[in-house]
Amino acid sequence: MTKPLSGMDSTGRHTILAEGISGDCNGVDIVSASETRALHILWLRGTGPDQPLIADLIGADCQVDFVDSVDQAVKALRRESFDLVVSGSEDFLPMERPHLDSGAEVILETVPQGVCIVGQDGKLVWANPKMLSFSQELRNDVCRVCSEAFSWSKAEVAEHSKQARGRRYSLKTSDGKYFEVTATPVINLDPQLTQVSAVVWDATRALKLQERIDAIDNAGRELVRLDADQITRLDAHERLGLLEQKIMRYLRDLMQTDNFAIRLLDAKTNKLELVLACGVPDTVQNTEIYATAEGNGISGFVAHRGRSYICTNAAQDARYLPGVEGAKSCLTVPLRLHDQIIGVLNVESREQTAFGEDDRQILEIFARYAAVTLHVLDLLNTERSTTRGKLGSDVMAEITSPLNDILSEVENMIEDYIGHDDLRHRLNKLSSNAVEIRESIKQMTSPRRGLVGRRPTAGAVQVDPTLAGKRVLIADDESMIRETVRDVLVSYGCQVDIAPNGLEAIELIAGHTYDLVLSDIKMPGASGYEVFAASKDADPERPVILMTGFGYDPNHSIVRARREGLAAVLFKPFKVDQLLGEIRSALRSASPTEK
Repeated sequence: MTKPLSGMDSTGRHTILAEGISGDCNGVDIVSASETRALHILWLRGTGPDQPLIADLIGADCQVDFVDSVDQAVKALRRESFDLVVSGSEDFLPMERPHLDSGAEVILETVPQGVCIVGQDGKLVWANPKMLSFSQELRNDVCRVCSEAFSWSKAEVAEHSKQARGRRYSLKTSDGKYFEVTATPVINLDPQLTQVSAVVWDATRALKLQERIDAIDNAGRELVRLDADQITRLDAHERLGLLEQKIMRYLRDLMQTDNFAIRLLDAKTNKLELVLACGVPDTVQNTEIYATAEGNGISGFVAHRGRSYICTNAAQDARYLPGVEGAKSCLTVPLRLHDQIIGVLNVESREQTAFGEDDRQILEIFARYAAVTLHVLDLLNTERSTTRGKLGSDVMAEITSPLNDILSEVENMIEDYIGHDDLRHRLNKLSSNAVEIRESIKQMTSPRRGLVGRRPTAGAVQVDPTLAGKRVLIADDESMIRETVRDVLVSYGCQVDIAPNGLEAIELIAGHTYDLVLSDIKMPGASGYEVFAASKDADPERPVILMTGFGYDPNHSIVRARREGLAAVLFKPFKVDQLLGEIRSALRSASPTEK
């Protein structure tokens, strides 16, 4: 035998396909002497010596089946197994086809998709193990859509001969899972439509991810769209909760939880200040956490390392600090801005292993938007009306890099989902957010004064028993705010001192007696909270009103001050009537007998 070609099929049998066999065949060992059973051999006639010579060659213990053509050989191979197949070289490929078919069957049995063939009667002819593992409900639905495929594919076969395209179906089972089905007609050589093949895969995870990407798309657009006119119409408490409500709403859609906390990093103290929270008990809110790798829980670890952290079992995680009552798992991601960690966002669940890698990717993108929003509010907090155009330019310059970071994060996700066209399309939509965000911020930073409404006429004095004769300190680093508020109060008979920064305000408080202190929160030298604390130390009964911009509460000053007796909060831009109303209310509260 010359140039033997051998291989092994899926059943483990050996095949030898010979290009030619010499007449005497002396010295050729077709059967090993160690064989303990008779070999079953398939021999294609016309290959090598005739039947008597073959019988002498291989011995009486072997069973040889002779066939006269390749078609007969192929049918025999499909019908039963052989230990040895002998054919000429010109018949190599046709004879190898049954073995390829067997290999293909092995592949179909191991693929992660369900694969099946459905007959014209709508019943399964064949199915791989994955298909059989699906519920009976799903298998019935697949047979149904395959039966429907016969109706439209018959017309296509009649019109285009051997051509008939496959179609895609979406199925939803009663347990809430989603499946995609591709049904393709099977056409024989006649050509006739004989069967329909179907490939079925579980699309539940992909579709849920699509829904969450859509939610991020909406959240990204809405989270940074802080309408100045809307904020002006809200009272102090409502403004403070505006951002919290938005974040809570979108986290509910994205993470299926209402329990979250956002902490911002104080660069001076390395402390993570609680800024926004929902579902977190007061005892936990007052816990001091610092950005260190050990001893400050998961939030401290994430802020220090700059990497997200998935806690699958709170009871067994040494880093977990008690948060939401009954929480069993949590996910914490860093708030990034200009590649700097400015804080952390933590979500918690009362179920174990509630968060996975998909959740991490989604929450990290959401955290980028949250960081941009908080940063914009921080920039706008100064409310510098006299240089409003420059402020707008500064804000735009500041957010360009964070928006690019968001787009980079989206691009990374797109690479992870090559082949999922719907997912990639939805991810690409996120890039359009950048334009809308920029336009929204342009609108917010358009010229607006810190004080809205009627101004007092120069020299005019109005009679108001509540305000007349009261001594008020105004502390704000923006001259227009200081002077405008001073003019308003003077026109109502108040005596007014002004301070351009926190340190001067504290000095004035130490040396003078005031009926009321009105201070901006964020100022050079000392913060509004420090001014508040100094005033309370000097006179616990003296009312203090804090001013801030766009509902932002740096270092959680408002929350702390409220607990310690803060009279009111004014969110810039505020109206003259609103200013006067809060001052009158604060003064009356300090003097209960006054009507």
